[in-house]
Amino acid sequence: MFNFDEIVERRGTHSAKWDEMEASFGVSADDGLPMWVADMDFKAPSEVNQALLDAAANGVNGYYGDDSRYKASVVNWMQKRHNWEVSPEWILTCAGLVQGTALCVQAYTEPDDGVILFTPVYHAFSRVIKANQRVVVESPLVENQGRYEMDIAGLEANLKGHEKLVILCSPHNPGGRVWSKEEIREVADFCHRQKLVLVVDEIHHDLVFPPHQHTVATLAAPKHEQNMVILAATTKTFNIASALTGAAIIPNTELREKFQFVLNAAGIGPNRIGMLMVTAAYEHGEAWLEALVDYLDENRRLFDEGVNKIKGLKSMPLEATYLSWVDFSETGLTSAEVIGKVQSEAKIAANHGSSFGLGGEQFLRFNLATPRSRVIEAVARLQRTFASE
Repeated sequence: MFNFDEIVERRGTHSAKWDEMEASFGVSADDGLPMWVADMDFKAPSEVNQALLDAAANGVNGYYGDDSRYKASVVNWMQKRHNWEVSPEWILTCAGLVQGTALCVQAYTEPDDGVILFTPVYHAFSRVIKANQRVVVESPLVENQGRYEMDIAGLEANLKGHEKLVILCSPHNPGGRVWSKEEIREVADFCHRQKLVLVVDEIHHDLVFPPHQHTVATLAAPKHEQNMVILAATTKTFNIASALTGAAIIPNTELREKFQFVLNAAGIGPNRIGMLMVTAAYEHGEAWLEALVDYLDENRRLFDEGVNKIKGLKSMPLEATYLSWVDFSETGLTSAEVIGKVQSEAKIAANHGSSFGLGGEQFLRFNLATPRSRVIEAVARLQRTFASE
């Protein structure tokens, strides 16, 4: 019904993943494998693309108005897929969740305030924190039997007093941890004790592999709901990053008004095309998503099986996301030597682990959301490249 094995030509289409690979990694798009940028090489659900065709057929590309249907699609999705009852007035629209994170930093902190991250974590968080003249406070994750865990006690013992905000990635990127209710509750309790706002980026919450189950942070810690901002989007779920549309879902009126203030101050309004895409995805994309998760799960299995046969390499078992996190520390090679071999010999572009913060230095992140033939080819290339190590 859905052909995720189809090879879609993306070269020369203004694709960051393909058309910027050589400039960023020295890997040519002619014979290289782009496994870095977190978008998928799959066509979006047909209803999403039909929404674009319908808009083009109408021919008038004016300002977007009346977001009631869009908000209803968000509300219905959260209820059906995540058992979360969202009020439409809680939903504020931003141009994607990197912007949403930046707006939270602006709304809830001041210059020189500390923003806590559980590292290694998605690199854009630290980028926007620093760009807004705030201080990144890293709380290194602890690896326990191949899974990341948070060290809340260690974090609390080392607070400096300037911290105002915590950003939690749930599910976590990289590493793919699906945080348990108890872990989320521990973070929320910590934020309550220390009077910190908790921002939870749940952009990967639909891409979870059985038997794991994602829990919305407000449901894991309902007594702290009024201290949370939940960031959610269709962009990862349905491969529509170009929609540049995300939702900040904020139950607390005061926090919502502060977020709205920075939205207004920046003159940010909704992207018409993005809103149409998001609405179509939430209204019609469920069957496509379920097929996708099954496909990604098999890609994950094949990649892990092949990589873990290579001496010195170890992939962290993914519970969610399509972003494999591979540890090269036991190869005996430096990080620079590993990167050189992967890029120059295997001709694969993968994200460098050091960009994700403390604890990522010996890792590379590989995007598995591509036709299975490419995943199989990537494994074969890595096996050849590191055969002698």
